[in-house]
Amino acid sequence: MTVQAAPVEQPSREGEGAGDSYRQILSSTALMGGSSLVNVGLSVIRNKAFAVLLGPDGIGLMGLYGSVLDLAQTLAGGGVQGSGVRQIAEAASNEDKNRLIRTAAALRFLSLALGVAGALGLFVFAAPIASFTFNDTAHSAAVALLAAAVFFRLVSGAQVALIQGLRRIGDIARFNVFSAIYGTAISVPLVYFLEVHGIAPAIVVVAAATMVTSWWYVRKAGLGGVMVPSAFPGPEAVAMLRLGLVFAASAILMTGAGYAVRVIVIQHVGVVGAGLYQAAWAFASLYAGFILQAMGTDFYPRLTAIANDNPKCNRLVNEQAHVSILLAGPGLLATLTLAPWLITVFYTAEFQPAVELLRWICLGMMLRVIAWPMGFIVLAKNAQKIFFWTEVIAATVYVSLTLLLVRFVGLTGAGMAFFALYVWHGLLIYALVRRLSGFRWSRTNFRLGLAFLSAAALVLLGYWTLPPSAAFTIGALTTVLTGLYSLRLLLVRFLLVELVPPRLRPRSRKPTETAASG
Repeated sequence: MTVQAAPVEQPSREGEGAGDSYRQILSSTALMGGSSLVNVGLSVIRNKAFAVLLGPDGIGLMGLYGSVLDLAQTLAGGGVQGSGVRQIAEAASNEDKNRLIRTAAALRFLSLALGVAGALGLFVFAAPIASFTFNDTAHSAAVALLAAAVFFRLVSGAQVALIQGLRRIGDIARFNVFSAIYGTAISVPLVYFLEVHGIAPAIVVVAAATMVTSWWYVRKAGLGGVMVPSAFPGPEAVAMLRLGLVFAASAILMTGAGYAVRVIVIQHVGVVGAGLYQAAWAFASLYAGFILQAMGTDFYPRLTAIANDNPKCNRLVNEQAHVSILLAGPGLLATLTLAPWLITVFYTAEFQPAVELLRWICLGMMLRVIAWPMGFIVLAKNAQKIFFWTEVIAATVYVSLTLLLVRFVGLTGAGMAFFALYVWHGLLIYALVRRLSGFRWSRTNFRLGLAFLSAAALVLLGYWTLPPSAAFTIGALTTVLTGLYSLRLLLVRFLLVELVPPRLRPRSRKPTETAASG
């Protein structure tokens, strides 16, 4: 079934300049970034507490529990959260209140039904899942307990989809802050008193608290009482499930790949290796995460609204990529430079073997930030078959590379596999969107991406070939210079251009050069 793009917002209205679009991108990114800063701060506290209380073994166990839960949630969810965002946005943009109520009711009913089914499934199959994951059944009770978290997460996810579909970005940002507070205030005391036995209960209680918070924001949006009207909205539910299957297939593949990678690590390196991998992955995801989250929250609905206008679509993707590279590049370079200190400060000295792994994952994250805006073209144009098969191939390549490299290189091979995945995936997506919309990188973005990747290679080569002090000097200097350059562009060119005297402004390029439409 083909679902028409929802006209959520016209980001490039007639007469609107590139600067206005850039400010829109920066505004939404800053809003989500503010909540992410709180999230990052609390994540640092949590990670440090868990590292001290549990050590690498406990961190590895926590990562495996999380992977089991993520996979169960994805399998049971049917993709209705992703399709629900699109359906809600379409109904809201058409100002069809009755359709909005029916769609909201269908989404919430489906989430309840799927949540119950998913919880029962994980509870029933807890023993074989624990046996496959841990090579024993000692963790069966903990896996069974996670069934409750599956239910809470699916209900919460549907309610967040309602908020996102209405484009209440501020409420989503506040919801993220409260979720981070719950995650810290609940999980740390439970782990402190119960040690490893407190991990699963903490996950369940945090999921329950998050569900209650999401209900509050749906109620605030005026949809709190919407459940199932007198006539069940069957057509809306069927449409949501059909589109959801595409989202579900993608999520299952990538979540399953993440689960498989952790199983490969634990089988070849052990539980300690899984803990080191979890620590490196969590830390590398912190900084890039808020940029990727902002793309899914605001950029995707904006792109969907103009998906049939290839020049505008391509221009918006180039603008989003430009801002994302400027925001992500300096932070990821700083992580490459400070990796040994960051691992010790935010975890413990026991996690030092994860430093090289963290650097490779950071390189992959940099490529991920560059490639993701292009990938949204496939989603916005509803090219379901292309989307599905690229995800199948990506998951297969990722797991195969991890199995090969971990076997021959060790733990660092998992990071190398992630980096190699996005080298390959970025090239594939670029070729596909060239055919879909005629997209091409603007000259500005091409040079900017090449500059940051070259800077990352320089920092890594320094640590591989020079004494630590010299390598640190090169890395610090590179980070400071790129950071100042990014700050100058973001502030002067895109935000404060009206307040800056012309003689101090960067030399402007024509919009077609800054954000080529292809």
